[in-house]
Amino acid sequence: MHTSKYVVVGAGLAGAATAWRLAGRGHEVTVLERSTPANEWGSSHGSARIFRYAYPELEYTRMVVDAKEGWDELERLGGRRLITPTGAVDHGSVRHPRQLAEVLQAVGVEHEVLPPEEAQQRWPQLAFDTEVLWHPGAGVIDAETTVSTMIELAVAHGAQVRTGWELREVTRSANGFRLSSSTGEVVEAERIIVCAGGWLPALLGDLSLPAALRQQMPSLQVRQEQAYHFPYREVPEPSATPWPTFIHKSENMQAYGLPGGRDAQFHGQKVAQFNGGKILSSAQTQDQLMDEANRQRVVDYAERYLPGVVPEPYAETTCLFTNTPNEDFVLDTVDNITVVSPCSGHGGKFAPLIGEMAADLATGRAGVPEIFRVFNRDLQTQ
Repeated sequence: MHTSKYVVVGAGLAGAATAWRLAGRGHEVTVLERSTPANEWGSSHGSARIFRYAYPELEYTRMVVDAKEGWDELERLGGRRLITPTGAVDHGSVRHPRQLAEVLQAVGVEHEVLPPEEAQQRWPQLAFDTEVLWHPGAGVIDAETTVSTMIELAVAHGAQVRTGWELREVTRSANGFRLSSSTGEVVEAERIIVCAGGWLPALLGDLSLPAALRQQMPSLQVRQEQAYHFPYREVPEPSATPWPTFIHKSENMQAYGLPGGRDAQFHGQKVAQFNGGKILSSAQTQDQLMDEANRQRVVDYAERYLPGVVPEPYAETTCLFTNTPNEDFVLDTVDNITVVSPCSGHGGKFAPLIGEMAADLATGRAGVPEIFRVFNRDLQTQ
């Protein structure tokens, strides 16, 4: 039987970041991953996730600024580029570009607001229906390489990583917790950090939490999102300015897109409808099958708003979003169990900061913003 002071459940972006931060502080850490780090059944696979500063909420934008320091540190320590600069455009009647610009102005992030005609001249490969916010500091995160980099750094500081380790049950023990796998393996830990993503809803009942506290978790909605890669009409030269990432929100459609990178053999744009995938009871019920109606909606969108692509996807993929009702993260600790769900489809850009906050919670070193706390402190000993 293996023992460890801290056990991190899950080796996606959040779990890998937590393990890196804990191990880097000299703590004994074991990571338990049901498959392999950043596997295709989770939310952290592939080479294309959006890094952006634009949020309508000041607190999130400030957090991106803080997270960028962690990304710079991670790139330096790992010796790899993890964010490719592209810049980002935001538009649409529901995206409110000027409101986003006010937040960026308050935080000191470089940006412009352009009329649609000027934006069209600058980016003829895109079509715009409102004013456009441009901020050049945005880019594309290589999620899979980020996970492997953080895991490597954690292991270099003494962390252990166990793959193919599917958690089935957590029970209390004399020293803290006993974690049992589906194959009968056992690991004992003083403290647990659960970073299980779409598997969290199914795990909650097995975490040995008091019922009164378990009921305080917000409802988590798991979606099997679908993304499509459309070929560029003109393949950019290696030295050319890359396509920007974009978020377009109107009354009829909420879409996002970004250069597909390695996932798209570097010659296509990845495009998806935000929260357009089917709802799952948990990650276990995903089938990775594409929905024809969703595909047609995204193709229709590409025909109208992406003149720079051929509106025929040459590749497609699924990815899990785990949404809270208000799209805020869940980061809280109770009875030496830390629950980490930086979810709702926008947590990846915060990975280094999420790991730092999760490590702070698990060690009792510091707290996190109150908007992420869900457990009533008065009920922790019941």
